[in-house]
Amino acid sequence: MPAKKSSAAKRLAAYRAKRDFKSTPEPTGGGRATRAAQKASKLRFCVQKHLASHLHYDFRLEFEGTLLSWAVPKGPSLNPADKRLAMRVEDHPIDYGDFEGVIPEGYGAGVVMLWDRGTWTPEVPDVGEALRRGDLKFSLEGVKLKGSWVLVRTGGRGRDDRSWLLIKHRDRWAGPVDVTKVGPLSVKSFGDFADILAKDVPDVWESHRPAEGGAAGKMLQEIIEQAAQIKAKKIAGRSARKGKSKPRTTAARGRGRTKRSKAAK
Repeated sequence: MPAKKSSAAKRLAAYRAKRDFKSTPEPTGGGRATRAAQKASKLRFCVQKHLASHLHYDFRLEFEGTLLSWAVPKGPSLNPADKRLAMRVEDHPIDYGDFEGVIPEGYGAGVVMLWDRGTWTPEVPDVGEALRRGDLKFSLEGVKLKGSWVLVRTGGRGRDDRSWLLIKHRDRWAGPVDVTKVGPLSVKSFGDFADILAKDVPDVWESHRPAEGGAAGKMLQEIIEQAAQIKAKKIAGRSARKGKSKPRTTAARGRGRTKRSKAAK
């Protein structure tokens, strides 16, 4: 166990080096989720929908104390004919599997939605060897993603080893359905990007936003406006409730006692 912890810490070095944890709410690792995972019998997986400089989906598989991670620009597809590009990125801490929120600035600045989560089972005898070979077969048991899948490396083991393909195998969970459109919302908060941003500060990127132009920039502008409206309605609702429950003044209470006294006479 100590060796595995040491190995996980080394594999998280790149993740930690890229982030300033004084300004990002992202987990550093080693929290409650990590300790729970060490005791769990099943391996976890998650997919996070991430609107940063570009919209993409982060696909993560728990393995040996961290979350192996791939950025999938178009998101997972249930159609076996679709070979979705998946770029291998730095390992993330186990705690990241529960993360949803706003990264205000720095690396990965944007809105993160927990789009799917569940458990995964390797369909190979040795995961480490499968990763080295660049052919990892596995099954998922998530809210949206289920059944048999494969991650296949397209490059060699040198500079191009980051490039993989995420492909759905043919089984009863496969089909022509676009799961990213059918199931666009969070499995944690059940909201959209605007709902997640509304819980934070909607105008956080008015001066420095992660996506300025293009489709991502337009989407972000719409989300900021929607989040601002959601937050304004919530504030107005709280103010209205406070107004209704406002305690009567001393003078009002005095008038009430006077009326009750006269009625008694």
